Amino acid sequence: MDSVPSTDRGGIGYLPSAAETLMKLVVTGPFGVGKTTLIRTLSEIETLHTEEAMTQAGEGLDDTAGLPEKTTTTVAVDFGRLTVQDDLVLYMFGTPGQERFLPLWEDIARGALGALVMVDTRRLEDSFAVMDMVEEQGLPYAVAVNRFPDAPAHPDEVLRKHLDLDPGTPLVQCDARERRGSIDALIALAEHALTRLPAPQEAS
Repeated sequence: MDSVPSTDRGGIGYLPSAAETLMKLVVTGPFGVGKTTLIRTLSEIETLHTEEAMTQAGEGLDDTAGLPEKTTTTVAVDFGRLTVQDDLVLYMFGTPGQERFLPLWEDIARGALGALVMVDTRRLEDSFAVMDMVEEQGLPYAVAVNRFPDAPAHPDEVLRKHLDLDPGTPLVQCDARERRGSIDALIALAEHALTRLPAPQEAS
């Protein structure tokens, strides 16, 4: 029987059937770039999130310059699920953006098929270390440029040059609060990751 989200048992959906293709994807990026927002926008189930209020203890560690609205931060992981087609289910794992969470990031990324690196044009340089980290893990990735209301807008070719992206790396501009563009970014990553999977070997 096909798996469908259930409204019973407190609204918790059933797990997908084994016949479906399940993809673990990491949503990553620097501090304050909109990872939690994107996962909340896309998830078909109630999201698991570990946001905590920012305190004075984080001063000097978390750079909030240019982020006057930032009052919380992810301290462990965000999780959501999105069924793209009947046979393709995406599991989204959002990671903290701060460097001090690198060991946790590596644990979360283990077994992932790809990463969506979110970018803020107000702080493009903050994305470089994250992309280096993803590349060191050998993960295929796509870039999602989150269009904040006060962020400068640039055409794709300009962003590709500044981010030094490989021609084959997908880049999508979106608003993490809006579902359609966010889905486009995640689908671009899923398609890119699927093309990188090794071809199945025929039985001898």
